[in-house]
Amino acid sequence: MAWAHRNAVHASQRRGYTVSPSDRYAAVAESLPSPAEVDAAARELGLGIEAAELHGALCGWIAGGGATTSDWLSRVMADPALPAVAAGSTLDRLREASAAQFEDRSFGFDLLLPDAEAPLGERSGALFDWCRGFLGGFGLAAGQAPPLSEEAGEALGDLAKLAAATPQDDGDEEDEQALAEIEEFVRVAALLLHGDCVLGARHRQQFN
Repeated sequence: MAWAHRNAVHASQRRGYTVSPSDRYAAVAESLPSPAEVDAAARELGLGIEAAELHGALCGWIAGGGATTSDWLSRVMADPALPAVAAGSTLDRLREASAAQFEDRSFGFDLLLPDAEAPLGERSGALFDWCRGFLGGFGLAAGQAPPLSEEAGEALGDLAKLAAATPQDDGDEEDEQALAEIEEFVRVAALLLHGDCVLGARHRQQFN
């Protein structure tokens, strides 16, 4: 994870990806369901994917401009046989909260990951799974040539490196800090990509 930490944190600092904790948590638009709830819903549908990667895929889909309609799951999973998500269900709440958090002007966007009491290896693995899911969902929604700024393009490349990283089983306080910094980098990189593909597109439409 040290390799992933070095690359992600250096990229974060180089590109100015900083949001203070007070800004981040000033007003979270919607709360995500718990990882356990999402895991249970995924198992019930036989998705073969865990909560972090599914949330990453959904967030990549939203950041790339994908529609958050009731058929989002079949689109994100590229499986037309999957049913529409039932209103009020765990996965519907996941969609609703994720979409609302992307729109939150107080940067109240969060990643669905294990809590701080989980082992370091579990948490780092889930974060890398989130990145892997994000890349897949983003590619499906944004296509091969999305309108990205140089910074967003580099951020997407950094997410791809993190998606290929290998978690470590244990670590010390420095490793804990490294994981927190990587998570913040991933969170803000996702917001940056959403800004280019979704918010930027809205802005362009207003002037056309």
